[in-house]
This record gives sequence, structure tokens and C-alpha cells, in this order.
Amino acid sequence: MVEDCDAANNAISFISDICFLYSLLAQSMDLKQIAYFVEVAERRSFSRAAEALDVAQPTLSRQVRLLELELGQHLLYRNGRGVEPTEAGTRLLGHARGLLHLAERAREDLRTLGDTPAGKVVVGLPPRIARVLTPPLVARFRQAFPQASIAVAEGLSAQVREWVLGGRVDLALLYDPPATPQISMESLLREELVLVAATHAYPALPAHLGVAQLSAYPLILPSLPNAIRTLVEGVCRRAGVRLNVVTEVDAVQTILELAAQGQACAILPRSAALAWPALAVCRIDTPVIRNRLVLATPRQRPATRLADATAALLRELDLHALLYGEAAPAA
Repeated sequence: MVEDCDAANNAISFISDICFLYSLLAQSMDLKQIAYFVEVAERRSFSRAAEALDVAQPTLSRQVRLLELELGQHLLYRNGRGVEPTEAGTRLLGHARGLLHLAERAREDLRTLGDTPAGKVVVGLPPRIARVLTPPLVARFRQAFPQASIAVAEGLSAQVREWVLGGRVDLALLYDPPATPQISMESLLREELVLVAATHAYPALPAHLGVAQLSAYPLILPSLPNAIRTLVEGVCRRAGVRLNVVTEVDAVQTILELAAQGQACAILPRSAALAWPALAVCRIDTPVIRNRLVLATPRQRPATRLADATAALLRELDLHALLYGEAAPAA
């Protein structure tokens, strides 16, 4: 009963915020016009947007034009391939997405006031985590919330972090995100990073080495601001070590393939190399480099009951077992 009252109060507060925001914008912008503009700007085409919205193209063009007249700005310009947002259109697009998301969140909050959360939740995941986490998460979600739906958006941690800030996802798992007052972060897992190379590489990797010795190895690493690269560079910089990065590749799977071919070495979480018998693994110590997987939720937007419940499901999953196929070692 208390939970229902809290949910109702949060929803009422959230709806009040929406109404206040709408009142500020009502003099110059119409929500339908904003939705039409976003669809055209994202699809870069009036015809494709009209088809997606199931409205006549002249109607769509007229509504976008009315929005431009209200704002006194050209929002789109036509080219040979379709349309592109102007500088003003690009700026409005970010605000418009946020406004539409707020409206959707308002609807979701009201739909989730029943005994069983309903609506839709969007979870952002890094690709490597998504491969092992999505199946059990979706299975548990569908069992627990049969009236709700879940979407998983995959992207590198830096990209997913922007999705959290921009409202594209409701919650996310991120690797070593920079601190910000706009996002609440809860550590769920720490993984040790290791040096990997092809088993046929010569000379063979030792069983372990110190950070100071990493400069002797040609490396394939993701480009900045990738979380792994940022973490490794930070540790090495503090140790006065200059890395020999010969190739930059952002996809972990591709890095593993190149390393297995003997192109160069790589520094990755140990779990990433488990399925690759063609890779030798060397432990890095003095110091050990460990990444941090965190559950990230936006502070500036109230979470729906469904988002909170999904976060609880993520906490319950044994991430170490999913990644390593074994229980976590005793602390």
C-alpha cells in the first residue's frame, strides 16, 4: 500500500513537471509538430517520415513549416538526398527528443500504478555484456512482468552514457563511466584486465608481468574515449609507462580476432578471452588493472516502477557466473 502511494505521488509530481514544461512551450510549439519534426529530422526525408507516421506528406510539410514560422528559424534544408537539420534544427532536435520522452514517461508512470508494472523499459548495454546478459534478463523480465515490454539498446559505454543523459534509455550498465552529478552509479562487478596474444606468438607471453613491462609489446587497443583504453592509459600514465599502440579497433570481438591471428597483443578483461583457445593469457600485476561495471540511472528523471523493478532484476543476476561460467571467488 505504501509502495502504491509512493508511486502515485511520484507520478503526480512527474505529471506536474510535464504540465509546467508544456505551459512554457505552449505559446510557441505544438507537441504534434515537434513529433513530426523529430521524425523528419531523424529519417532525413519527408516521404519516409510521412510513411512512418501514416500521414500525408503535404500535411507533414505544412506542420513542420508552421513550427519554423512559430520559432522564426529554418529547421531543415533540402538536398539531393532528402533533408538535413540546420544548426537551429540540430539544437531543437535534442530538446525535442527530451520533451517527447518526458511525455512518454508520463504515460508510462500512469500505466504502472497497478499491482503489476506495465509499459516499456529501455536498457542500455555494452555489446560484450549484452551477448551474455540479454537472454537471462529477458527471460526473467517476461516472467515477472507479463504486461510490460523490454528493449535492449547496445552501444559502447561512452555512447550508452550519452543515451542515459539524453533520455534514450531508462537505465544502463556501463564500464568505468566518468563521474557526473546527473547519473547515479552502483558498482556491480569488477574484472581483471589481462594481456593476450596468439598462442603461436614468439616470444611466448610470460605467466605474469608488471605494468612497467607493457611498453615492450605492440598493442591493439580501442580508441579513446573507450572505457578500456581510458582505464589502461590512466594506469600506465601514473606509472610513467608509454604504450606501443599499433592498431586501434573499438569492437572487442575484432580485437580478439586480430590478436589470435598474431597481429599484435591486446589488453582486455579476462572473460573476453575465455572462448578463444588460440589466445595465450598473461596476468598483469604491480598494479593489477581492474575495470568496474556499474548500474547507471539518471538522477534528473524520476524512475518508473518498471525501471526500478528492472534494475532489481539486473542486481539479482550473477554477472560473474554469466561471464566466466563459474561462481565468483571468495573475497
